[in-house]
Amino acid sequence: MVFCMKPSLAIDFMGIKLKNPVLTASGTFGYGYELADLIPLNKLGAIVTKTITLEPKSGNLQPRIAEVSSGLLNTIGLQNIGAKAFIKEPLENLSKVGVPIIVSVAGSCVKEYVQTVEILSAQDIISAIELNLSCPNLKKKIVCHDLPLTDEVIKSVKKVSKVPVIAKLSPLVTDIAELALCVQKAGANGVTLANTYPAMAIDVKTFKYKLSTVRGGVSGACVKPMSVRCVYDAYQNIDIPIVGCGGIETGEDVLEFMLAGARVVSVGSASLVSPTRLIGIMSEMEEILNERKIKDIKEVVGMLNTIKNAC
Repeated sequence: MVFCMKPSLAIDFMGIKLKNPVLTASGTFGYGYELADLIPLNKLGAIVTKTITLEPKSGNLQPRIAEVSSGLLNTIGLQNIGAKAFIKEPLENLSKVGVPIIVSVAGSCVKEYVQTVEILSAQDIISAIELNLSCPNLKKKIVCHDLPLTDEVIKSVKKVSKVPVIAKLSPLVTDIAELALCVQKAGANGVTLANTYPAMAIDVKTFKYKLSTVRGGVSGACVKPMSVRCVYDAYQNIDIPIVGCGGIETGEDVLEFMLAGARVVSVGSASLVSPTRLIGIMSEMEEILNERKIKDIKEVVGMLNTIKNAC
């Protein structure tokens, strides 16, 4: 009888030991524990929570979600209960999940980023902070479009954070590789590429905008090729690990991002539509690795860059 050993999906990310490279994406999985009745959360690589701000935010007016071709348009507006409330009930529930917890953080100024990270990183259960520097549906400018401000936010946060810091960037820049290098030089331990793409939609039946804010951020399958390009370009330029994000729906999608240079991935819209898809993705990854006779997922990271450089 022939026994087929499962390939190893375990991976190290910024010194954090993960069971596999599949993370949830901020904004599509709530605070992270609410879906415990639907999927075994302890099988995930890590949970990235919705974005937390210093004070509670009510978010944007309805409608703030709309389906578009091969994707999802949203303008949630960072609705959340605030940092102090988060460390009570949500964080208490997250402590029972059994996987690393990464908290997304945003602020309207450098001081708010710093104060929020100071509160959150002091909690033992939190493994890392993801700085949302790229939310496209805030009325103020996107932080990562201002390089001096981005540099200041990261450096200031790093002074108070007790855990690794990831910078989540907008794809709407001239050179994503140069921006990724800038956040690395500022001290970020990792980078997430990329957030949603600014977009809008109009309902021709009602002659009204589909979102209350007119513009929002589009995610889903339609953005994947653009996000893979962001990862590939940045990987050539930086040494810190990359979280690939944008349109991941299958195990093939995960491996595509990892071949381009992502060390781990975060799944957003697909998990919002069907939370169990996260578990399916892992099984699909194992099947593909078996077919390719790859024993360890780490072998895949940046493989295409190795092949390219060898030619």
